[in-house]
Amino acid sequence: MAEERFASLGRIEAVNKLFEGCGYRPFRSTYFEAKDKGGVATLKSRCFLEGTDFDLTYFPLKHLGYKCVTAVTGELYAEFSIPRALNVILGISGKLDFEKIKEVWNGITAAAKEHRYENVSLELLPAMNGLSISLSAIGETSALMAKRRPAAKSMDLICVSGSLGGAYLGLSILEREKRKFTAAGDEHAQPDLSKYKDFVGEYLRPKLSPYLVEAFEEAEIMPSFGYLVSKGLADAIKSLVRDSGLGAKIYADRMPFMGNAIDLSKELGVDPLASALNGGDDYRLLFTIPIGKHEKFRHDFQTFDVIGHLAQAEVGAVIVTPDGVELPLHAQGWPRE
Repeated sequence: MAEERFASLGRIEAVNKLFEGCGYRPFRSTYFEAKDKGGVATLKSRCFLEGTDFDLTYFPLKHLGYKCVTAVTGELYAEFSIPRALNVILGISGKLDFEKIKEVWNGITAAAKEHRYENVSLELLPAMNGLSISLSAIGETSALMAKRRPAAKSMDLICVSGSLGGAYLGLSILEREKRKFTAAGDEHAQPDLSKYKDFVGEYLRPKLSPYLVEAFEEAEIMPSFGYLVSKGLADAIKSLVRDSGLGAKIYADRMPFMGNAIDLSKELGVDPLASALNGGDDYRLLFTIPIGKHEKFRHDFQTFDVIGHLAQAEVGAVIVTPDGVELPLHAQGWPRE
């Protein structure tokens, strides 16, 4: 069978072929009808640029599509919204043929099905350089969650949905091996990453539970604030302080790390705590939980870690060292150089 190329297919035919067998049909807009009377619609958008947000030297295209959907969907979950509709725009340069874009699309639709999107739309645009992936996601927050979310108070618990810093360590491994590969000049000298597969996987294909919002509703635990930790924990904490008008204390000795993270950090010459605070790409969810729900939360959400609490506004955003010293958090929130 002859190789299919964008130049011969044309935009409309290319879109139609991408939708063939993916489980979705082309959808003209992201309109949806609210299922819950009184429900609130939420819109979140993300854009990913080659060379800034991802490197195709080592990023599998299907994983890339999956990760991009996970990122924008995590923003919905942070608002306690159930995903409903997804709009995707791919900016494609001449170096990417149809089969490569199909791999990206397969990752996008796999993640869309996992997170139960009902409608997906796609637009293809030409780009001068590389690949860009823009996504807009619409979700619905139930009337119950929207109305019963409590006001944030000092001493509310700050909780995260899993380990931190692992994605940055995985990226550091990939960048190190890329440098070795480039220096060797041998395209057949592929690195052995089996020793680091868990960390590399955290970066390349992060996962989020598609049932977390319902779990909170069923447990009758209504968080006051929620954030997706994608630019480092410090960035999320500073956003929390800004939005709540309160202070926040997190504790260094409560940071959840992946197994062997300390050893790998030593190997790479990086500070594991700095990886958690400013590394980015972890895609964990951070919630503030009323202190009165502590026992039930610990029982029902055992994969979460309590890492700190809200405080009086004058405290600001601080991290408390094991010996009790409070240090201000700094968060650049920009791509790593």
